[in-house]
Amino acid sequence: MARFRHSEALILVYFAYVAAIAPFFIDLPWRALALGLGIAGAVFAVSQRDNVVRDWLPLLATLAAYREMDWFTGPKRGSLERAWIGWDRWLLDTAGLRAAIESTGAILPGYLELCYLLVYAVAPVALAILFLNDCRAHLDRLWLAYLAATLGCYALFPYFPSDPPRIVWPNQDLPSVTTLMRSVNLAIVGGYGIHSSVFPSAHVASAFGAAWGLLATLERRRWIGWGMAFYGLSVAIATVYGRYHYAADAGAGMVMSLLGLAAAIQTPRRVPQA
Repeated sequence: MARFRHSEALILVYFAYVAAIAPFFIDLPWRALALGLGIAGAVFAVSQRDNVVRDWLPLLATLAAYREMDWFTGPKRGSLERAWIGWDRWLLDTAGLRAAIESTGAILPGYLELCYLLVYAVAPVALAILFLNDCRAHLDRLWLAYLAATLGCYALFPYFPSDPPRIVWPNQDLPSVTTLMRSVNLAIVGGYGIHSSVFPSAHVASAFGAAWGLLATLERRRWIGWGMAFYGLSVAIATVYGRYHYAADAGAGMVMSLLGLAAAIQTPRRVPQA
């Protein structure tokens, strides 16, 4: 596997893992095997040369991994959600988080909803930042940090079947301020979201994973990485305030992102060539 980048090796391991556990969770496990073989074939093909397709393949693999998790949707027991909702209500009501956010009118609610919407662009933006700073040779570190955090969350979804609080408790604990960005977010998660699990929050983990990757690669411009980390914190707050996730999900996503930090620290900065 010497010709593979570290991020490519992680992709192969992840899809092999999902194919291995699929028979225990879904009715048609051959689909996970077929997808894994397809992803493996794509990784083998692009690993033969160093080009832009190879640089962007991890993003396509992440999207495939996300959609694959919808196959693992099963019956929900509700015990997890009942345990998590108490913490949320303490944070939003007793500790006053919702009131503090909405004291700014539509400003903070709109900002948080925008942060939640933009999380889908985190990986492309982080990669573009790397290219604009002439650091393409170090992109393996960035991808590894992002993938370790994001795929690490997906790997746990089958073991924590759960639905978001806005679904389990409709019309309860919702924001009092409705913005255009919230309407867009609800349309996206309603039409294109997956339904297997919300724990841990991959939204939060991916944002922080990108932050750790940028901190590890842009050593002379660490403010960019710290800026992404602040954005990740905003996403974490947005997921709870908007009732897209429980606070437990957001906290677990932050913890899972530390896998990305550890991976970035342990990985050589330069991209292994084909």
